[in-house]
Amino acid sequence: MKALITAPFSESAIERLKKYMDVKYENWRKTNILYQDPKDYIKKIKQEGADVLITEGDEIDREVMEECDIKIIGVCRGDPVNVDIESATEKGIPVFYTPHRNADAVADLTIALMLSQLRKLIQIDRTLRSGKFYVDTAEALTEMFERFKGTELGNKVVGIVGFGAIGYRVAKRLRFGFGCKILVYDPYADERLIKEVDGERVDLHTLLKESDIVTIHAKLTEETIGMIGKKEIELMKPTAYLFNTARSAIVDEDALFEALKNKRIAGAGLDVFDVEPVDSDNRFLQLDNVTVTPHIGGMTIETEERHSMMIVEDIERYLRGERPKYIKNPEILED
Repeated sequence: MKALITAPFSESAIERLKKYMDVKYENWRKTNILYQDPKDYIKKIKQEGADVLITEGDEIDREVMEECDIKIIGVCRGDPVNVDIESATEKGIPVFYTPHRNADAVADLTIALMLSQLRKLIQIDRTLRSGKFYVDTAEALTEMFERFKGTELGNKVVGIVGFGAIGYRVAKRLRFGFGCKILVYDPYADERLIKEVDGERVDLHTLLKESDIVTIHAKLTEETIGMIGKKEIELMKPTAYLFNTARSAIVDEDALFEALKNKRIAGAGLDVFDVEPVDSDNRFLQLDNVTVTPHIGGMTIETEERHSMMIVEDIERYLRGERPKYIKNPEILED
């Protein structure tokens, strides 16, 4: 067997996989090559003689599976949307994936964005770097204190929209690390997990009206597209903040921009945008009450190590005849 790995993959996981097969490692983030055209991918797979594919974003469609003798597919992402699961199942190819691989990373970034906004860290940093920071009189000192006076995260009412793996981790950090009160809007959330963080399940309007901080962690579905629009933002307190590290389409970007520009809400932290990557002329960069990051919520060393080991461990289980933990098409195991 031979694996073609184009996903970011840890060295330790590669060495472990080499006990079972040859490995060709070409991290797409280093090569800048994502295989979106099946013909290009087929050519590469045949060139390498690979029958195990470990990918993050390459498209593995029916044509790829019909042209190549693939035995195993591993996808380093929470949902293997880049793989034709139906075709893989028809051909008896197991598709392993890595749910929650970046949940801790995204939860950490979410709280970093909150602290950045509440304590005005970006504004302070920019002012210091600009060379326009002078405190040579008592009046200037007083003005500086007032301008950069922030608010504490502790004991705030935090509304979490979407209570999956990330929403739960954000809630846990805020409840037990900062003493926040947790409100949850998620019709499908496990009540047991809500109780674990002393949370209260509420409807969306109640959450928006009562929260000091609203943070978005819902999946992007037909139900959630445009969930937070102009009417919803108008329900928020003028002192409230909104954070989105989930998917841009859940929030109406136009409505959010207008609310921030007109100080209808206090601020926002955004890791996702309608147009990505973020251009230098993105309108949110004009605002001083927004902290922006370029969709890097899951980009940590630990995420890479975690998804690498999840894939390798499931390959090992499969080769030993054991049941893999994270397989998208478990029905193939019944044959």
